[in-house]
Amino acid sequence: MQDIYYIDKARARASFGRAADTYDAAAILQKQVRDEMLSRLDLVKLNPQAILDAGCGTGIASHALQRRFAKSQVVSLDFALPMLQKTRSTRDNAGLVNQVKSLLGGTRQNLLCADIESLPLANASVGLVWSNLAIQWCNDLDAALQEFHRVLQPEGLLMFSTFGPDTLKELRVATSGQAGVTSVSRFIDMHDIGDALVRAGFSAPVLDVERFTLTYDDVKSVMRDLKSIGAHNATDGRARGLLGRGFFARLEASYEQFRLNGKLPTTFEVVYGHAWRGPDKPKGSFNLSDGVSPVTFKPRSK
Repeated sequence: MQDIYYIDKARARASFGRAADTYDAAAILQKQVRDEMLSRLDLVKLNPQAILDAGCGTGIASHALQRRFAKSQVVSLDFALPMLQKTRSTRDNAGLVNQVKSLLGGTRQNLLCADIESLPLANASVGLVWSNLAIQWCNDLDAALQEFHRVLQPEGLLMFSTFGPDTLKELRVATSGQAGVTSVSRFIDMHDIGDALVRAGFSAPVLDVERFTLTYDDVKSVMRDLKSIGAHNATDGRARGLLGRGFFARLEASYEQFRLNGKLPTTFEVVYGHAWRGPDKPKGSFNLSDGVSPVTFKPRSK
């Protein structure tokens, strides 16, 4: 049976490619989440020789990680080539070329166009896997997390963020009504992500959730922002062909039910997580606790 929420990677890749030049100006939420993730690195002791920024977008996080871990080699990976081209230009403008050249003895770009679900990296090759709001574009979360675990060195760290089920809930309701047609991607619950981390072999994952509400004057502004960051509907169950004025008139009318204090809200549920790749066990060793790892869900303190 066809999964109507299956992501059409070619469409998603093209959407993000077209958004490369407009992404940073519109990615307000992505910046907030990135800054929060960077602040959490202050709480861990880490000195990775190599870092993977999985789903790097325009590379702002890659540059921040390079500044923080000056002696590390940062690999910026994205499945949209124009995003990597933007990463190269923003890195040059950030003045990191001379820093990287002096540390590595060359001007290696460390840019990699690939899919998170199939990483072209060697086993145990990086000490930190970082992924900010990218894994929601994977069709197989287990495959992505297993790949992260594979490329991490023993005692390496995975730090990520992704979207939870309440994301774009207003848009989901406003566009509902046509059976078998999807308007918003399916986002995975925090508890299911925790289970997937354990299945992938990670040790003692920690996850928590934060909700953001962006407000707009009208629906066109909501859709314009989503388009600017490349967040088009790429599910197989999306409506095909031109939607027409009738669709947008119905969308505007339905979205109005959420207007509050003169503004239209758009909700984003952000799931933060980190987990460690445990040390390798000697061959032939066995422990009753093998395959069992506690998952910690932390409430947000406000």
